[in-house]
Amino acid sequence: MQDFIAGLPKAELHVHQVGSASPRIVAELAARHEGSSPVPVEENLLKDYFVFTDFAHFVRVYLSVVDLIRDAQDIRMLTYGVAQDLAAQNVRYAELTCTPYSHVTRGIRAEAYCEAIEDARLAAERDLGLVLRWCFDFPGEVGIPAAEQTVRIALDCRPDGLISFGMGGPEIGVPRPPYRPFFEEAIAAGLHSVPHAGETTGPATIWDALRELRAERIGHGIAAAQDPALMAHLADSGIPLEICPTSNLCTRAVASIEEHPLPALVAAGVQVSINSDDPPMFGTTLNREYEVAAQLLSLDEAGMAELARNAVRHSFAPEAVKSDLLKRIDSYAV
Repeated sequence: MQDFIAGLPKAELHVHQVGSASPRIVAELAARHEGSSPVPVEENLLKDYFVFTDFAHFVRVYLSVVDLIRDAQDIRMLTYGVAQDLAAQNVRYAELTCTPYSHVTRGIRAEAYCEAIEDARLAAERDLGLVLRWCFDFPGEVGIPAAEQTVRIALDCRPDGLISFGMGGPEIGVPRPPYRPFFEEAIAAGLHSVPHAGETTGPATIWDALRELRAERIGHGIAAAQDPALMAHLADSGIPLEICPTSNLCTRAVASIEEHPLPALVAAGVQVSINSDDPPMFGTTLNREYEVAAQLLSLDEAGMAELARNAVRHSFAPEAVKSDLLKRIDSYAV
């Protein structure tokens, strides 16, 4: 199964730009900015640094890595490095969640940020055969200013690869309804709505994301398993969840991988895709997440191929890219 998954052409729909910084990239950034960051320079120390006690601790560590990214060269190096790691797993299409607010407020011009990711995107498609698209999200814990600035960057700079607008960060104490105007503006401009919801809070956050933010996909959404009516609504509407099993375990959103609600969600007819979220920080890869899903759902190779097809179908990829990737999966899985 490991070999089959490794060769399976895949799409990744929920993966964060900074959270995908491999130990090699983080060590290079830490060395470049040595003496001004708590992040270890040595790759072998990063494993212990990325052990989290809870979601709040994860956010603190995540932000310490954000602080290492201080100019457009850092952005370009990070983004292309992430593309290399994805392509090495036979990922052919990825929607990378970027948080420009975190970098613009640290002094990188919005235009320079967008130019850097676009340069990396074009190089990844040319060199690696990987199609990249962007989701611009904002850190909910910062509040309205982050949402306002992010939607302005998205719509005023509007990089060619930008396709969606999201909301991340801690959920506890960060209600979704106040952010409705910003999602409405993004949607009116043609961007898709993909907020995080229901990872560390209950089903009410998911309902708010659907009703207030007009979510077309839900980031995580595992709390839906606590609400049969919500699962039925998701199944009937075809709104998929972006499931990241190991992430949920590492942030203590689930107590053990055996208790993950993925099987219950699938049994209820909820559409899902399998994703890696912040893979190096969580000691995982997209290939590993497919292995976890195979175990949780008792899937054979045909079932794994269908999971890969689902990610493509739920993506916002151009139709030509979807068609090509589905054909690749079909050819591989024969």
